[in-house]
Amino acid sequence: MPILKVRNLTKRFGDVYALNGVSLELSRGEILGILGPNGAGKTTLIHCLLGIIVAIEGTIKVFGKDMSTSRGDILKRMNFAASYVLLPLSLTPYENLMVYALMYDVERPRQRCIEVLKLFDLYDLKDRPARRLSSGQMMRLCLAKAVINEPEILLLDEPTAGLDPEISVRTRKLFRYLRDEKGLAVIYTSHNLHEIEEISDRIILINKGEIVAEGRVKDLPERYAVRNLEEFYFKLLKNEH
Repeated sequence: MPILKVRNLTKRFGDVYALNGVSLELSRGEILGILGPNGAGKTTLIHCLLGIIVAIEGTIKVFGKDMSTSRGDILKRMNFAASYVLLPLSLTPYENLMVYALMYDVERPRQRCIEVLKLFDLYDLKDRPARRLSSGQMMRLCLAKAVINEPEILLLDEPTAGLDPEISVRTRKLFRYLRDEKGLAVIYTSHNLHEIEEISDRIILINKGEIVAEGRVKDLPERYAVRNLEEFYFKLLKNEH
């Protein structure tokens, strides 16, 4: 059974529809890749799923609960990371993680913070003020924060932006491990088509606030007569113009 259901989600900013009747589902242990050009509605969708933005129409149900009435309970079991979100710069990586560990009521918070710092190669930087971290190190810290509570659903908006190739590959392997071993469900946006193709079980292509196409990664070549995700992306978007 899907643990996240979105039905007819619509959000307008002035005369522009950022989302126009978007419906989707996410199952436990599934990584759903969201593709689309800038301004397609990807980030608006993520923010609606977090309850940061309220849609003018449609429903969001997570773990069988309505986001509009049970946001607090839902978010305890989710987490989020994005390339445009910064953590407090005056705190160290350890202090930042400890704040979130306590917010999420994580068991053995000190031990969990150390585990996650090591997981993202940040342990040697644990006492350095975040303002002295590089952009890639800061992104790793944001990803560490995103798994501190061992979430059941993870929302990732351009999560590997700024990471060097080695760390990016290791991060994708980690998400696949958490999917396979822990049943983690992930919604993952990126402009990196190779990355999305490698990590995702299923793809949704969104443009101008509407879903243009969707399907399992392994089924896309035959269904859309393409050789790879890059051809799929440009073929579908070309048909939109």
